[in-house]
Amino acid sequence: MPREALDQQLYALFEGLLAMGGMVEKAIEKSVQALARRDTRLAQEVTEEDAAIDQARWRLEEECLRLLATQQPMATDLRTVGAVMSVIADIERMGDHAEGIARIVQRISDQPLLKPLIDIPRMSKKCQEDLRLVLQAFIDHDVDLARRICAEDDEVDALYKQVFSELLLIMMGDPRTVDRATHLIWVAHNLERIHDRITNIGERVVFMVTGKLEELNT
Repeated sequence: MPREALDQQLYALFEGLLAMGGMVEKAIEKSVQALARRDTRLAQEVTEEDAAIDQARWRLEEECLRLLATQQPMATDLRTVGAVMSVIADIERMGDHAEGIARIVQRISDQPLLKPLIDIPRMSKKCQEDLRLVLQAFIDHDVDLARRICAEDDEVDALYKQVFSELLLIMMGDPRTVDRATHLIWVAHNLERIHDRITNIGERVVFMVTGKLEELNT
């Protein structure tokens, strides 16, 4: 019976983790859509909905602490609960990065974009896909999938460098574009940081399964 109760609580944690990840995935999508459309109303939705992501984090953390206090898990189960607490913190920070993009949209909505958005939407799509996959890897204890996602962080880094380089050239050619270019660089930076946190989750998958902490993409 104690094992059954523990399994039920772990299942509830995993469900909460996936729900929180879905909220953040949507926030990433909406924030970049708001940028492309210059849609301040959509950006405002992202900033307002960030509070729900924060609340989900605190609720899951409380559930983790309750499980530790009442079930006293050992070995693998203890690593799992510890990994969940780490992962929900990373997911919450991803939500903050999405909110950061939304706030940039609100600041520059009355300004035309310097260039068509190409690489930033690609970064957004990659972050959304890999967040969904890495959380599935966490639920499935799939170390191979976690390692593959971490290895693909280089793809997002390359896109960020491309955005940075293109905008730097624009700024050098016309100093009047510095403000608009800098804001777009910060958008790309937020997306790059989101994928870094996805990598953190991949590393937690490996830790949860093997008991070893590894840096999978340096």
